[in-house]
Amino acid sequence: MATYMEMSKEELLQEKAELEARFQEIKEKGLQLDMSRGKPSAAQLDLAMGMMDVLNSSSDLKCRAGVDCRNYGVLDGIPEAQELLADMTEVPANQIIIHGNSSLNIMFDTIARSMTHGVMGSTPWCKLDKVKFLCPVPGYDRHFLITEYFGIEMINVPMTMDGPDMDMVEKLVSEDEAIKGIWCVPKYSNPQGITYSDETVRRFARLQPAAKDFRIFWDNAYGIHHLYDDKQDNLIEILMECKKAGNPDMVYKFCSTSKVSFPGSGVAAIAASPANLEAIRRQMTIQTIGHDKLNQLRHVRYFKDIHGMVEHMKKHADIMRPKFEAVINGLESELGGLEIGTWIRPRGGYFISFDALPGCAKAIVAKAKDAGLVMTGAGATFPYGKDPQDSNIRIAPSYPTPEELAVATDIFVLSVKLVSIDKILESK
Repeated sequence: MATYMEMSKEELLQEKAELEARFQEIKEKGLQLDMSRGKPSAAQLDLAMGMMDVLNSSSDLKCRAGVDCRNYGVLDGIPEAQELLADMTEVPANQIIIHGNSSLNIMFDTIARSMTHGVMGSTPWCKLDKVKFLCPVPGYDRHFLITEYFGIEMINVPMTMDGPDMDMVEKLVSEDEAIKGIWCVPKYSNPQGITYSDETVRRFARLQPAAKDFRIFWDNAYGIHHLYDDKQDNLIEILMECKKAGNPDMVYKFCSTSKVSFPGSGVAAIAASPANLEAIRRQMTIQTIGHDKLNQLRHVRYFKDIHGMVEHMKKHADIMRPKFEAVINGLESELGGLEIGTWIRPRGGYFISFDALPGCAKAIVAKAKDAGLVMTGAGATFPYGKDPQDSNIRIAPSYPTPEELAVATDIFVLSVKLVSIDKILESK
């Protein structure tokens, strides 16, 4: 089959008429489908329901250290929870602080603390004329919303298949003292599903920033979220690499069990150097007397250790894998060879990143919505919601049922085809 670019105007108009008829058929069904966010499905949430039974009114509610988890105290988190999340994020247990249910919450607090009180004794960011952050794009919209909320100027850094463009990162951070950080989703990145290469991680660890208070915000949200047993990406550990490079304080590493247990009731943590953790504790001592230790205990008693968690994640993969493959196969069978879009087949994470012809993303998302499919807003994967190419669309396959996903993929490819034809016809 010829690509759309190779077709004559008449052939394109005929193709458009046939596609419009199919689109109208689907539209008349009055569907309501949602692929807007990376939410676990009910089937995934059901996997952890046994956690609700591990504690009851007759349970021993003391942690290993002998502390009554019903009471105040234990600012860093109970030791066994520290061990579990330390193993999950591949750091020593004494380099992690357990928080509440949300790693996003910790990231927000970390930026807020830097704004009001500075980083380890440096000038508070709010007292500086200009504060900037590097943002690998496409990236996670909620990261960008945090820095936008605090009035921090965001600079786009293109993603490559090895991670952010490190030539650009190295140049910018070494020359501009106003650049105070970079957002990273280093494994199965949101939305592309890219894992940073060993060399990229080592170049991060060797950065020589002009700002002494520069920090890498390393959001390892999908560290154990593989789709396959036999094809898994490997990410080398950033804290150790920073220590080896003589930059032990340069990174904050975040993780949570949000997509392991229950997104609304998981356990989150920050890992960092001892000096960074000491600075964080100073704020936490004012902010709280300790997070939810019963929830920490519940997680430890249920998963037991990292091996229990890994086995649990295989069950998630069994639910997620067919969904990802259904979408990818739909893209390949319907759009392969037409040269109107590109995509990456990820090995883990929660998203598929689709790049349409420039100038088409907003129209494709609007077209899909017209047929009853809600997607992440076009532009959301860029700071300020502005994709310079109007090209990137984030596909979130996790929440719909497999049956809904088949229809959703059909709507999406039809929308891509129709919008692309209109775009090509403009030039003919």
